[in-house]
Formats: sequence, C-alpha cells, structure tokens
Amino acid sequence: MSDSGQTTTAELVDVAVLDDDLDFRNYIEDLLRDEGTYEVRSFGNPEELLSSAEMRVPDIVLLDMKMGPVTGDRVVEQLLQRWPALCIIIVTGYPSLEDMRATFKLRVFDYLAKPFSLSQLRQTLQNAIEQFSLGQAPQDRLRERLGHRIKLLRVEKDWSLKELAASTKLSVSQISSIERGANLPSIESFLAICRAFDRKPSEVLASIEF
Repeated sequence: MSDSGQTTTAELVDVAVLDDDLDFRNYIEDLLRDEGTYEVRSFGNPEELLSSAEMRVPDIVLLDMKMGPVTGDRVVEQLLQRWPALCIIIVTGYPSLEDMRATFKLRVFDYLAKPFSLSQLRQTLQNAIEQFSLGQAPQDRLRERLGHRIKLLRVEKDWSLKELAASTKLSVSQISSIERGANLPSIESFLAICRAFDRKPSEVLASIEF
C-alpha cells in the first residue's frame, strides 16, 4: 500500500452535461474540450444521464434546472441518493434568489445563471476541482483522502500526533506525512492506525468514497 508520494500525470476531469437544449450542450462540449483538461459527456434527458452514470460516475454534473416537464431538483435528488459525494453544478436560464436558496438546500456545489461567461464557468469548475480533489491520478487522490480521513479520526479522539504515534508505534514524522497525503501508509502501518481508532480497515476505506 505504501508509495513514495511522487505525483503522477493528472487525469481528465469527467464532466456530464444535462440540458434539453442541444445548441447549449454542443456549446459547452466545444468549450470544455478546447480546454484540454476535461472529458465531456452530454445528455438531453435525465434517464440517459442516470443510465450512463451507472456505468461510470462523472466527476462533475452540469445540470439544467428547468427542462420542460422535468425539474432539476428532482434529478438532483435522484443523483445524490445514488452518489452522495457527487459534485453537481446547477445551470439555469431562470435565475432567482428563491430558486438559488432552494437549490443549495439540495446540497449542490454551485449555481450558474445563463448567460454566463467562459471565465465564470472556468472559475466554478476550478473551484469544484479543488474542493473535490478531481483530476488527480488515483494514487494521489487515495493518498490525499486517506490522509485527511486519518487526521479527522485523530482530531475526533482529541489526540496529538505524538499520542497517535505512541498508540501505533509509528514515528511522529510517519504519521504527519500520511496525514498530509505525502505518503500512503504501508499495510502494517494502516492496520496499526485502524486498531488505534478501533475501526475496521474496510470501514475507513469505505468512508473516503474512493
């Protein structure tokens, strides 16, 4: 399980676009593909998106709030029921403060009102990438998420790095490098950490949704 912490080539960020306006879907596809850092899939109805996501969950969903008889809030509920950690950005041509408040209650990441500029779209996507640690190679993402989870478990116990090190018989520098995401723990170290927190390894790994 251990590695050197060397960063590998970043992966493309998988963006799914759900909108009943074909021209808008084509516009977004062209914009994002030209950026060179995104893989784009577009869908004209929720059923197509849900079916595709069952096969491969996207990193980010750009979702139109109003699509004829279909309401975006219902689609958001369906997506988050299946994939609670999914990053959803609402796009709508009917912005209002009331809609915005209702949208954020659905635990979406952000809200873009049409028409928006390319710079606004770029910034919103970049914020999502940073918040959700997207576009990283799997090893880098695993290191970061596992380290963060171990740090949270230590904080929950109100332990210092020294106290966790004593409980696991690891050094303070080892614990620190793991929590910072600089290195993955070895299998032995990971098991020792899990024992210290009285957690099953499978439980800890499941909690990072990797």
